[in-house]
Amino acid sequence: MEKKKANIKVQKEVQRLQHELEAHNYRYYVLNQPVISDKEYDDLLKRLIKLEEEHPQLQTSHSPSQRIGSLAKSAGTTVRHRVKMFSLDNTYSLEEFKDWQKRVAKALAPQKIEYVVELKIDGVSAALTYRRGVFVMGATRGDGTTGEDVSHSLKTVRSIPLRLRGAASQGTPELIDVRGEIYMTKRDFVGLNNKRKKAGDVLFANPRNATGGSLKLLDSRITAQRHLHCFIHSFGVYKGTEPISSHWEFLQKAQAFGFCINPHSRLCHSLDEIVAFYNEFLDKRNDLEYEVDGVVVKVNSFAQRNELGETLKSPRWAVAFKFPAHQATTFLKDISIQVGRTGVLTPVAELEPVECGGVIISRATLHNFDEVTRLGIKIRDKVLLERAGDVIPKIIKVIAHGKPLGRTIQVPQRCPVCGGAVMKDKSDRVAYRCINLSCPKQIERRLVHFASRPAMDINGLGEVVVTQLLDKGLVKDLADIYDLRVDNFLGLALFKEKKAQNLMRAIEQSKQQPLSRFLFGLGILNIGEKASQILADKFGHIDRIMDATEPQLEAIDEMGSVMAASVVAFFKQAETRKLIARFKKAGLHMTQPLDPVGQKLHGMKFVFTGEMPEISRAQASALVKKLGGDVLSSVSKNVNFVVAGAHPGSKFKKAQALGLKIIDAKQFEEMTHE
Repeated sequence: MEKKKANIKVQKEVQRLQHELEAHNYRYYVLNQPVISDKEYDDLLKRLIKLEEEHPQLQTSHSPSQRIGSLAKSAGTTVRHRVKMFSLDNTYSLEEFKDWQKRVAKALAPQKIEYVVELKIDGVSAALTYRRGVFVMGATRGDGTTGEDVSHSLKTVRSIPLRLRGAASQGTPELIDVRGEIYMTKRDFVGLNNKRKKAGDVLFANPRNATGGSLKLLDSRITAQRHLHCFIHSFGVYKGTEPISSHWEFLQKAQAFGFCINPHSRLCHSLDEIVAFYNEFLDKRNDLEYEVDGVVVKVNSFAQRNELGETLKSPRWAVAFKFPAHQATTFLKDISIQVGRTGVLTPVAELEPVECGGVIISRATLHNFDEVTRLGIKIRDKVLLERAGDVIPKIIKVIAHGKPLGRTIQVPQRCPVCGGAVMKDKSDRVAYRCINLSCPKQIERRLVHFASRPAMDINGLGEVVVTQLLDKGLVKDLADIYDLRVDNFLGLALFKEKKAQNLMRAIEQSKQQPLSRFLFGLGILNIGEKASQILADKFGHIDRIMDATEPQLEAIDEMGSVMAASVVAFFKQAETRKLIARFKKAGLHMTQPLDPVGQKLHGMKFVFTGEMPEISRAQASALVKKLGGDVLSSVSKNVNFVVAGAHPGSKFKKAQALGLKIIDAKQFEEMTHE
């Protein structure tokens, strides 16, 4: 009886936390009226996650804990939109827009026409589907007819409700398919690119590209860290108890359901009101926290929309009235090459300083050498510069070639920092890399990464200290860290005895870090924190990873061919093996501690099919891995157990045909009970 009371108490606590967190999301993202701090919100979320981990049967698909992200098994599948997601026709001048408005007025004469005017967010379009008020799927626009299922990523967007609020007077719709724009704020975009620059990664060109890339990540935990947002602007399907007759009515209803609607949307009754809105935000757009590239004008009445109809690709009842971009012309003085941690070479345009949109610009990234070729740009050329998305400067095109003709920009055959060989990355269609592991610039970035908190966690060994150590010739590679002594640090700026001793202590303690952190610290191309953890758990010791073949690595669930090739190529290098030998000599463990309960399912391979009543597929997979087993995505003779839930799919029939051991959810629970 006491245990039952305790379970009921926990259940009520979980439900309270779920409702409270979603209420805070609604107040923060929809009403813009937060009542608690970010710290208080995070504390509530941590409490919920802890309770759901202890009682997984209480976790629901719409729990706020689902927003922290997870690792998808494979790339998103293609889905067909119930109603086509049209693109909009664009107008670029007042005259063009007036022509559109005249055509609409003529077609609907003598009716009065209302328009809804909204800011055109420069983001990524998405469709969100809800059944009986619960989020069931989210997809990209794709070609308008079919898109990619990115539900796992969209769940991390906190302004997207996982369960609709019951605030609308008509009640929760049986089915609603809404459309919106997923975007990243200017501030978050700049912060993301700064991190990528420090890590030696290729920079995103603009917030829209960063958003699109974030949505398609298999690891939505990374998506969650990028703080995406969503404004809902329309719907494809609505099956509610009462019909909606206008777009303005839809926006109000959507907000009542918990969706975030752009607060600047306006109901207009005339051309003059629309133009006034356009001019107002043409002046204000730099002050907005997100990118806008114009306004969208829509006929408000759905009945009038039906009269106007659509063309093959665009509705006749809506148009995008685009803002002019911030542009300026200047001259290309030179090209400099930046070298990142992984050796990626990024061409940077050195420009004659010019004012563009209120900012003096003297440098602009060219992103990669494919972009240089596309532009056909040469030194001394006159170029058209644009503040792409009002954030980063971008060269749009060459206005005139220099006289005499300027120098052609070539991909360097040798690294501009170290003189090492440069090769095109086979796993990346645009990246060129310096392959010299001893390149000073790479070493600088790698040292900082190696000492970072997610890797070896050497507190005090930051960028400023690393730069000084390199300048004084005290370190030349990662292993040199373990040859340092207190006296070495006393010769650096701002170092006294205590600070030097603390840093030496942190270096010594880092020798005990598990293999997973060490692998991540090495900065192997295409191998992040998650992949490092998988490799460490699978092999247990650095020697076994060094000797692993590509087929062995590819056989590991969640390890693809590109990742496998990267690992083999990295450890095949003589420099890498010498480095590992020095780490061993310095006393680093480079082993992965085993979980004491992690051998119960050791060597067993599982496949899941169908719906599990008490535990989600993700939770079941995590449990198998925790107990030392493997979870595979497809059925084969190598599988030990196929766990069949309700409504199993084709995997079930294939398992029967192969004569595999098939168990139900109850048997799986008994097998994994700790």
